[in-house]
Amino acid sequence: MKRDTKVVRGGLDKKRNAGAVNTPVVRASTVVFESVAAMREATDRATKKREKVLYYGRRGTPTHWTLQEAITELAGAADTVLAPSGLAACTLAILASVKAGDHILVTDSIYEPTRNFCAGLLAGLGVTASYYDPLIGGGIAALIKSNTTLVLCESPGSLTFEVQDIPAIAAAAHKAGARVAVDNTWASPLFCNPLALGADLSIEAGTKYIVGHSDVLIGAVSGTAEAITAVQIAAGSLGLAVSPDDAYLATRGLRTLAVRLARHQENALKVALWLQTRPEVKRVLYPALPEDPGHSLWKRDFCGASGLLGVVFKQTSGAAVAALIDGMELFPLGYSWGGFESLIAPLAPGGARSARPWAAPAPGIRLHVGLEDPLDLIADLDKGLARFQKAL
Repeated sequence: MKRDTKVVRGGLDKKRNAGAVNTPVVRASTVVFESVAAMREATDRATKKREKVLYYGRRGTPTHWTLQEAITELAGAADTVLAPSGLAACTLAILASVKAGDHILVTDSIYEPTRNFCAGLLAGLGVTASYYDPLIGGGIAALIKSNTTLVLCESPGSLTFEVQDIPAIAAAAHKAGARVAVDNTWASPLFCNPLALGADLSIEAGTKYIVGHSDVLIGAVSGTAEAITAVQIAAGSLGLAVSPDDAYLATRGLRTLAVRLARHQENALKVALWLQTRPEVKRVLYPALPEDPGHSLWKRDFCGASGLLGVVFKQTSGAAVAALIDGMELFPLGYSWGGFESLIAPLAPGGARSARPWAAPAPGIRLHVGLEDPLDLIADLDKGLARFQKAL
């Protein structure tokens, strides 16, 4: 099946759903059995053979399995583990790949809460993290130590939008016996397949494009047979669980992912091209633009672009960016992105960089271009830039 068909049909099981098109919400904690033998059989099948068997609510219900199987098909994975948030998915992938005394390599463009986890809790567990230039490619081989067990990528980064050469990084990491995980949230499993590029684990903050409606927190880790087993064990040991109601909403969001992302891409490209014509703008950070430094890698490894982009100004100030943002009508100020609505936030990533300092003028702005009419969005930005200029 093609990608768009998998989005609509993946994970559907007529027998499991008893004829319902969508898998109903199955809420359960305790599950009762007819005999000790039946209880043992269900437990063994679920824990040892990793079969999807209803034996205890924390381990999943048919509602969860539908979402897991749909994401697994899209990701070309052996299986998928759900997590309570995108950050939980990132930290789960890390914890499943390390032990005390290990070292990991993390892209300098990583999601900042993931960076905070590495500097805080992970360091306290005896695991060290080093940061690498996201443009390093195969040169990462020189940074891999004898105790390096994981290379954590995010491509493109959700603040600075560098596209990484995942095949080159994976080749170097695997040669040294290290695993590769990729935060794939910007593209979603529809527009990029990290496992096909050589990664072992693909991470999604399903909160964003998979859910698509800014009302659910959920994450997912998909992986190869060997890598996902470690994630399953870690998730079970940590007691991670996702509400079946949230899994249901995420599945419902997934079914429209293809049509939503097509509109996000169309709108974002129109807004990005308009922004490039503005005298205030030094650079638009969006890999789908031919002028973007990561465009060739994006064109090779991706089949689409989402609605998230950044803007760097030629001349800027905090007051000018605040004046722009505070008067917006269709770009409300808020954390996250990936919903149907447009959003705006200041862009000042310099403080979260160490391996490759971010030298562009700051603050800029980060835009999530939603599903509104792009002409209305451009008109709103036009008024905002007038306020920006006046406040400089």
